[in-house]
Amino acid sequence: MRPHAAARRRLPGSPFNVGEPPPPPPVEQFAVGDQASHDKYGLGRVIAVEQDVAVLVDFGAETRRINAPYAKLVKL
Repeated sequence: MRPHAAARRRLPGSPFNVGEPPPPPPVEQFAVGDQASHDKYGLGRVIAVEQDVAVLVDFGAETRRINAPYAKLVKL
């Protein structure tokens, strides 16, 4: 019978021992009427907000629902 492998220990000076990952950036808060810019759709105005879930943005030619964390949407 072969012995089971032990869990690997990370050495204190190891470059792979980076500690805890940094906390995620806070989700940007939007309000109805805010202007926003999207990488794909361009300039628009927020017309509805689902708190920390999604925003509905009117880009003129179309209206899009953008889900949190709003990676490509920037508040102006």
